[in-house]
Amino acid sequence: MPLRDAARAACLSRAFVCSWRCHPNLTLDQITLVNPKVRGKLHCIIDRILRNHLGIGLKTLKLNLLEEYNAFPYVDSWLQDAVTSGIEELGLVLCKMYNFPCSLLSDGVRNSIRGLQLYSCVFRPTFELGPFRRLTSLELSWVCITGDELECLLSNSLALEKLALYNCEEIIFLKIPCVLQQLSCLTVLGCYRLQAIECKAPNLSIIGFFGENTKLSLGQQLQMKKLDMWHPNVVCYARAELPSIMPNLETLLIGSDTEVVNTPMLLTKFLYLKHLTIQIFERTLSPSYDYFSLVSFFDASPSLETFLLHVPQEDLKHESVFGGSPNLRQLPKHRHDCLKIVEIIGFSSAKSLIELTCYIVKNAVSLERLTLDTVRCCLRCYGEANETCWPIISNAVLKEASRTVVAIRMYIEDKVAPKAKLTVLEPCTRCHSSG
Repeated sequence: MPLRDAARAACLSRAFVCSWRCHPNLTLDQITLVNPKVRGKLHCIIDRILRNHLGIGLKTLKLNLLEEYNAFPYVDSWLQDAVTSGIEELGLVLCKMYNFPCSLLSDGVRNSIRGLQLYSCVFRPTFELGPFRRLTSLELSWVCITGDELECLLSNSLALEKLALYNCEEIIFLKIPCVLQQLSCLTVLGCYRLQAIECKAPNLSIIGFFGENTKLSLGQQLQMKKLDMWHPNVVCYARAELPSIMPNLETLLIGSDTEVVNTPMLLTKFLYLKHLTIQIFERTLSPSYDYFSLVSFFDASPSLETFLLHVPQEDLKHESVFGGSPNLRQLPKHRHDCLKIVEIIGFSSAKSLIELTCYIVKNAVSLERLTLDTVRCCLRCYGEANETCWPIISNAVLKEASRTVVAIRMYIEDKVAPKAKLTVLEPCTRCHSSG
C-alpha cells in the first residue's frame, strides 16, 4: 500500500495502526516515502517508522538512501535498533561509502539472516566473526572488501547458494572454497582489478562473468547448466573450449567487443544446449569477421531451441550482399529439428549475415518465428505518437536499413517456410521521412 494511503487508513482505524506497526517487513526509500515538496525530511520519516517498530523483531529491512544525504548520519542508530536476532533479509543501499559495523552481526543475527545486500559500504569481515548458519544470498556492490576478507566470510557461510559481486575493486584474487557445497550461482561484474577467480564449489551451475584479463579456474564444471560470459574473443573461445569442459550447458549467453578470429568448425558438441545468445559489440570488430562461421554453433547444438544474435550496425564494415558477387555460400544440408525461435538485432545487408540467415531458414525445419530487426535496440525509437524521434538515427543507418529490407526480400523471404512467421522491424515512419 502506498504510504499516503496507509497514513489515511491509519487516521481512520486504530486497529490498522497497530497492525502496521507490527509489520515485520520494511522497504524504505526516498521514492516511496518523500513527497518532492518536502524533500529533506526523509530521515524524520524513517526515524519515526523504525521507532514505531521497536521491539517487534523485523524480518526484512531494506534501506535505500541512494540520493539522500541528510539521512546518512542516522544510519548507525537505525541499524542498531532494527537489526536484531531473527532478521532474515538486510539490504543497505547508500549514496556514499559507509563503514558497515561487523559488530552488528551478533550471534543471533548470524543465526537468522538469509540474505545480505550491501551497496557502497566498507565491509571488513574476519574469520573470528563466526558462522552465518542460514545465509543463502550475498550481494556486494561497490563494496570495499579484499579477497582475503571475502574468503573469510565465504568460509563461514556454508549454506550460501548465490554470490554476486559488482564493482568491488579491492578484490584482486577471488577464492571460493570447496566447503560451499550449496553454491549454485556466481555473478562477477565490474571488478576490474580482479586477476583470477578460483572456484572449487562442486555444485556451481550458473555463472555470470565479465573480465577482460581475468583467469577463470573452475574445479568442477560438469554441473554447469547456465553460463553468462563477456570478454574479448569469447565467441571463438566458447565454441573451442566449452563443449569439453562444460558438456551439460543448457543456456549460454556470450558477449564480446573484440572478435578477430572466426568461429571454428569442430567435432565437439553442446548436446544439451537449448538457448544461445551471442552479443557482438561495435568497438573493434574486424571487417573480415565472418558471421557465417557461427554455423559452427548450430552444427554443435542438436537440441538448440532459441538463438538470439546482437550485431553492430551503425557503420557497416562488412562486404554488402550488393557489393560483389551475388552468389551466396552454402553448406551441405544439415537438419535442425529443435530450433524454433531466431532473432537477429542489428540485421544488415552484410553478405555473411545473409548467408547465415539463409542457412538457418533452410535447415531449421521446426522454425516458428524469425525476427530480423534492422535497427539495434538502443537506436529504436518507441511510440509513434511522440512528436519527435529519439534517439536520432543517422542517415547512414536509415539507408542501410532500407538496403537490408531489400536484401531480405531478395534472399530470405521466399525461403522461409509458410508455417514460420517472419517479422522485419524497420525504423519508424517519421525516422524514414526525416532521413
